[in-house]
Amino acid sequence: MENAQTTTTEQAAPAPQLNLNDLAAVVQMIDVCSRRGAYEGPELAAIGALRTRFADFLKANAPKEQPKQDGEAVAGDKLPGDVAAN
Repeated sequence: MENAQTTTTEQAAPAPQLNLNDLAAVVQMIDVCSRRGAYEGPELAAIGALRTRFADFLKANAPKEQPKQDGEAVAGDKLPGDVAAN
């Protein structure tokens, strides 16, 4: 009987999910690692290409806001989770 209960529990587990905040966190991690010199020269092209793909996906799928009054900035100026550069 334990096998049947274990199988049912495993089947009921939800599939792993990703959201835009997860992808924004990956972009930030790549940027931090790059600033700290964690990547060697030959790795930079592949890592940069991956970062660009994530950033482009985030921009394309970011929630759109309505333009604000008095010429204020609208969504799309920054990636979700962007922080100011030091």
